[in-house]
Amino acid sequence: MHVLEKILARASGKDRVKVGEIVNCRVDLAEVNDLYLQVIESFEEMGGKKVWDPEKVVFVFDHYAPAPTIKSAANHKVMREFVWKHGIKHLFDINAGVCHQVMPEAGLVFPGMILVATDSHTTTHGAFGAFGTGVGATDLACILISGELWLRVPEVIKIEINGTLPPAVLPKDVILHILGQLGSDVAVYKAIEFTGETVKKFDMAGRMVVCNMAVEMGAKTSYIQPDEKTLTYLKSKGVAVDNIEILQTDPDYEYSEVYTFHVADLQPQVAIPHSVDSVVPVDAVKGTKVDQVFIGSCTGGRIEDMEWAYKILRGKRINDRTRLIVIPASRDVFLEAVKRGYVETLVEAGATFSTPGCGPCLGAHQGVIAEGEVCVTATNRNFPGRMGSTDAQIYLTSPATAAACALAGKIVDPREYIEEV
Repeated sequence: MHVLEKILARASGKDRVKVGEIVNCRVDLAEVNDLYLQVIESFEEMGGKKVWDPEKVVFVFDHYAPAPTIKSAANHKVMREFVWKHGIKHLFDINAGVCHQVMPEAGLVFPGMILVATDSHTTTHGAFGAFGTGVGATDLACILISGELWLRVPEVIKIEINGTLPPAVLPKDVILHILGQLGSDVAVYKAIEFTGETVKKFDMAGRMVVCNMAVEMGAKTSYIQPDEKTLTYLKSKGVAVDNIEILQTDPDYEYSEVYTFHVADLQPQVAIPHSVDSVVPVDAVKGTKVDQVFIGSCTGGRIEDMEWAYKILRGKRINDRTRLIVIPASRDVFLEAVKRGYVETLVEAGATFSTPGCGPCLGAHQGVIAEGEVCVTATNRNFPGRMGSTDAQIYLTSPATAAACALAGKIVDPREYIEEV
């Protein structure tokens, strides 16, 4: 069996499972974000009286943090009252950050667990060897009552990535390239395992980026085999790694598909409007005028992303006709960026900082874009209306490319703007 199959087997009390089998699994952690008041409404409509395990439930206010409307404020109010009523331990309020960043930081994510959340980018947690997947509001309500969820055992695709990345070419460029080659439907209700020498070299932030965007290929979940980097990170977050059994895929396991990518000569990549898999090298769109740049979200808001912006923008000013919005993925990232001097440098360069959270990634607030505007963003989706007007255009890039575009006021190759790499 594959590790993911072993996780499902263990969670369902079985010795073995096979592809296509429906299994009823015990959930290790269930997260609700502030988009989904319907979870609570469904919980009550189903006659829910108490949460199955308050220690294993998480509420995160990140999509509307702080509340931009009366309705979102009212939703937060109801959710807080639900958390307090049921003694739920983990509430990450408007000062915390994006769910996929704050949960690992809090030591809630570990190899071999089943983590479900009302967010499609829950595939991010495959970076830690977890089975992470997004579910709808009704499913999550059922989990709050029972602690269980049925899943169909997915086929597993292996994506092997080899080669040393050139300077200023980042994990985001790698996953955009893969999306461009394989398409947005290659892994519908399948799992993706990322492996290869390049993945082993990635830091945890880079691994989270590629797993995060696995869902853009339709993946149900993603996976990277835990190694010393994984355990070191988890240990720093208070996870008792000595008590965790690291599962291994059986040597004779056969993947449904195998793809191999060599990235030693990869250029910075850009997903052009209006599809994540419409990907070209940056040179193909150089010179495109840019109105706004966004560095943030569960894809591009970590300290490593702030560092790239710092390297490119220190001692400089962004283009006077381009806006740069920077939103750290969490309070911890924000504090670290302050400590390192990144915030001061980026503000002096013309950046606007906002509260840790999702921000304009979903077009809710903190920097939505107008009709006819062009936005270069380090986020994960570029379909019409994602960040504001349906008549705006969104280009997905790495944080390095995004920062360089803010400096130039147009789409440029970040390698031309790096003084130190």
